[in-house]
Amino acid sequence: MNLRDFRGAGHTPTLFSAFLYFDISFMVWVLLGALANSIVPEFGLSDSQKGLMVAVPLLGGAMLRLVLGVLTDHIGARRTGILGMALTIIPLLMGWLWADSFSKVLLVGLLLGVAGASFAAALPLASRWYPPRYQGLAMGIAGAGNSGTALATFFGPRLAQAWGWHAVFGLALVPLLLTLVAFMIFAQDSPRQPAPQPLAAYAEVLRLRDTWWFCLFYAVTFGGFVGLTSFLNVFFLSQYGLTKIQAGNFATLCVMAGSFLRPLGGYLSDRLGGIRMLTILYLGVGVMMLHLSALPPLAWGTLLLFASMGLLGMGNGAVFQIVPQRFSKEIGVVTGIVGAAGGIGGFFLPNLLGSLKQITGSFSGGFLTFGLVGCFGCAAALAYASRSWQGVFVGRGGVASGAVPASLGALAEADAFT
Repeated sequence: MNLRDFRGAGHTPTLFSAFLYFDISFMVWVLLGALANSIVPEFGLSDSQKGLMVAVPLLGGAMLRLVLGVLTDHIGARRTGILGMALTIIPLLMGWLWADSFSKVLLVGLLLGVAGASFAAALPLASRWYPPRYQGLAMGIAGAGNSGTALATFFGPRLAQAWGWHAVFGLALVPLLLTLVAFMIFAQDSPRQPAPQPLAAYAEVLRLRDTWWFCLFYAVTFGGFVGLTSFLNVFFLSQYGLTKIQAGNFATLCVMAGSFLRPLGGYLSDRLGGIRMLTILYLGVGVMMLHLSALPPLAWGTLLLFASMGLLGMGNGAVFQIVPQRFSKEIGVVTGIVGAAGGIGGFFLPNLLGSLKQITGSFSGGFLTFGLVGCFGCAAALAYASRSWQGVFVGRGGVASGAVPASLGALAEADAFT
């Protein structure tokens, strides 16, 4: 792939804007996870309550991604992104000035979901500027905005120690407002944006088996990444007895692997095929989770989590190398649906880890379940589902084919539920 051709094929200021919007939004989205070790002592939370608290923003993001996905197709990704950032101001103000009980913190977390819903606008904003052969790299660069999670895990504990966790929500308003201004200046909707369709047409996407396959695959890759991101601060402090800042440092190290390797996952999927890449990545994460279930010493556990987060990040890029090929005309709403599934997966994982820790006294069962059921299960499901894809809308292994059929046309009869 010639990077000069890539730059000429799309719109670099918009790609950067999509990345920046995604980055700051994800920083805000996982703030509760980053601040968990400061919030927990104030309210005396149990293990299951810890898992619930850090998971609630992920559930809010899952629900709102559907809304922003539809808005992206109807009013454009740029306007949707501006609206999303404007609404994100509200829970930040509430967290700063109002949240003085566990129930109020949960409400703030639910409303923070609007930041996580940025996915449904940022990725179509970038995707619509680039042809199929560059989808993996373009979506990977925009999706690397999940590096904002590393900003939260690194700076959140430090700022909370210096000024208190409430103040961190107020401080987060500064980069959010700066990003909003930059986005309004540089982001542009692609002239190739498809005309809006009636809402009834979007319901047809849910009748397609492939929609649900991609929901499953992303629930494990993205759900695994963001779910672990939200929970790692709690895990490192609880399992290894680290300080709050030390736990944040170790969490940040692991999160950075997933954030910065996402574009590599997209790039390698362009070259080798998304199906082939995704299969390898699922198997790799599954093996890591089996080793983590033994709860090894800190150094080995950190290495395993670093590798796992890196592979999950690459898996996110691989999934969205395939999705635009399958759903070229409905990329906005499908991104919202699949992104929502990723948020739901992220909601369940911290709850699984926290609840099993409270029941069994160990994190082992959570990692074991995620590896066996989630990762190895998805590898098997992908092998089954992809049999009907190759040679139709992707080439061998998931490499982009020259012609991309309309998803509600050529494959509808073979793919629809009956």
